[in-house]
Parts: sequence; structure tokens; C-alpha cells
Amino acid sequence: MAKIELINVSKRFGKTTALKNVTLEIQDKEFFVLFGPAGAGKTTILNNIAGIQIPEEGMVRIGDEVVNQVDPADRNVAMVFENYALYPHMTVYDNIASPLRSPRYKKFKDNKAQNEAYIKEAVHKVAAMMKIDKLLERLPSQLSNGQRQRVALGRALVREPNVFLMDEPLAHLDAKLRNAMRSELKEMQTAFGTTSIYVTHDFMEAMSLANRIAVINLGEIIQVGTSDEIYYMPRNEFVAQLMGDPEINLLECTLVREDGSSLCWAECPEQLIPMPKHEELEERTEGMEQIHVGLRPQNVHYHFEKVPGAFTGNVYSFETIGNKSVLTVQVGDQHLRVIAPNGLPVKLDQEIFVTMEIDRAIFFDAGTTEYIGRFDEAAVKELVAEQAKEA
Repeated sequence: MAKIELINVSKRFGKTTALKNVTLEIQDKEFFVLFGPAGAGKTTILNNIAGIQIPEEGMVRIGDEVVNQVDPADRNVAMVFENYALYPHMTVYDNIASPLRSPRYKKFKDNKAQNEAYIKEAVHKVAAMMKIDKLLERLPSQLSNGQRQRVALGRALVREPNVFLMDEPLAHLDAKLRNAMRSELKEMQTAFGTTSIYVTHDFMEAMSLANRIAVINLGEIIQVGTSDEIYYMPRNEFVAQLMGDPEINLLECTLVREDGSSLCWAECPEQLIPMPKHEELEERTEGMEQIHVGLRPQNVHYHFEKVPGAFTGNVYSFETIGNKSVLTVQVGDQHLRVIAPNGLPVKLDQEIFVTMEIDRAIFFDAGTTEYIGRFDEAAVKELVAEQAKEA
């Protein structure tokens, strides 16, 4: 197994800079997720680790070796792509065995019988782990998408690579199978103990799989941390908006400090939002007039009657998503997303009221969009520390 380091790695394609001074450290046996929108540079990082691409600047280190000039076949790195890339004329058994039959990876080069015995044992071990041991005589055309992906994963793992790279391997699977495969991928990685890097643009995959996540945009690393750390303490508004479905609500607010701190929401300037006393947050916002307040939809609540502190709005939309619904309330020009039960008796344009758990808010600098803090930051840091211990 191996620790992986990227040190000030830059990669360009013509005039386009795909990676800008990327520095990352992935620990031995870690399940590390690269997360970000399309075109962020996630796959380019994998390609530079695998040796498919060479950085113009910086170093890639696997274990104790700088591998910039090492041939891809000599890096002991296995990669699984979004498309399965199976050999259509080979059985499942032969597809999985193919890396072990390559001259570079034969364990017993001078003893064919011994070599085939080793291959058989290794293929059956991986096939059992991937739950495809009853499919070994089938051709890829006789398999479902989920089974093909398992074969592709098994083919990558059979030679026990030091590094396992996965580029959105579950993208073509249906939702039910994708959810099942997430758990199996995590179990598989733990069983094999292989340092794994997984690329996705799905925040649920990132949150459920990763020991740590790197959020990437436009070729730059925005934040690295555990899933709780990034979700609860996002470095900026971009990260906060990526990490959540439904997306976080962001309000433009003015800080009012007369007779205690409060907020004046731009959509309702006549209505103040009282804030709890919090010395550290007050210090961080000293001198600021405008801030952005982030509220997750689960921290905004609807009411059919006016209650103290509620804002008046109208139902803009109501979407059912599985076992929950998203109620969007228009207050002025702002759309507030709220979690609601299925079958809520509402109509479009109906008057409705919303309240906000301001003590669960995340505060951002209105100018830089950088994270300022939150009232329950101490509790969140304890949660993050516990998660780090478990990881």
C-alpha cells in the first residue's frame, strides 16, 4: 500500500490550465474522494497519479518515490473508469485474469502451471468479494450494468495495486444499485486495504464514502476535510452550496448592533432577527456591516398561521423527493427552501409563513464569501474530532 502526495502540481492543455498548484496528501489505506462540478479537474488529478498525463510543474509521489517520469505500468496503480471497458470476447473469468496474464504482472514467469494456479485462486477470491463468483463463465453482453461494473472493479483489484483510482464508476447505475454499491465499495476498500481515490460530482457519494474529501473547482483545491467538517464548516459559499440537497439558503443581511446584535434581512428590512450572544462570532464580524447568512432547508420552518418572528411569503413550488418534499417559499425576491412532509396541503401562491433557526446559521463574509463562523461551532468541532478518530 502507499501514501500519495501531489506537491504544487500544475497541468495545462494549450491555453487552458486544468490544475493550478495542487497540493494534496492522501494517507496510506485512506478512502479519499475528489468532489466538485464537471470540469473542475478531478479526472486530471487521477490521470497525473496514474501516469496517463504528466504535470508541467510539481511532483507526484507514491510511497517514497517521485513518479513523474515512471512509466504508468510500473506505478502499480489500478484505475476504473466511468465506462467499464471490458473485453467483449472474454468471459468474466478471463477479463478479471487479464492483468495477471500480462508479462509485467506474472508472479511465476517460469512455471505456467504454478502461474495459472495463482491466477485461479486470485480470480475466485476477488469474484467472491465482488459477488460475481457465479458469473465467471458469462460474457460481458450477458451481464447487467451493475455486474459489468463489478467485473471492472474486480479486474482492477485482482493484482493488489498500491493505489486504486475510481473515476465516477457508479455513474451508469440506477439509483437503487448505486446506493447498494456505495456500501459495498467501502467494505471492499476496507477488506483490501488499498489506498483509494474516488472521483464524483454527487455529494451523497462523497459524504457516504470518504474518510476525507477534497472539494475542487477550476483546477484548484478549495477545501480538504472530513464530510462533517466540510458540511458544517464550509470554507466558502461555493462549498456550502455544493454540499447539500436541497441547496442551502443564502440571505443577504445587515448587522445591527444597537441594544444587542441582530440581523436585518434585505428582503424584510423592517423586521429584525435577534441573534444569540456569542463573543467569538462578534469579534470575527467586528467592523462588518453586510454578511451572508446560510441556512440549510431543515433549519427553516413553515407555518400556516402567523407566529412570532415569522416572515410572510407565498408558495412558489412544492416538489416531492422520495420520502420528503421541498417547499419553496418566495419572500420578496428570495426563494427559501424548506423540508416538508409529502402530501402537505398547499397551493401555488398560497400565503404561508416561515421561521428560521438562526442559532444553526452559517455566516459568510459578504465581500469574499469566505466562512466566518456559526453559533454552535464548538459543538460542530467536537463532532468533527469524533469523526476524525473513527476514520
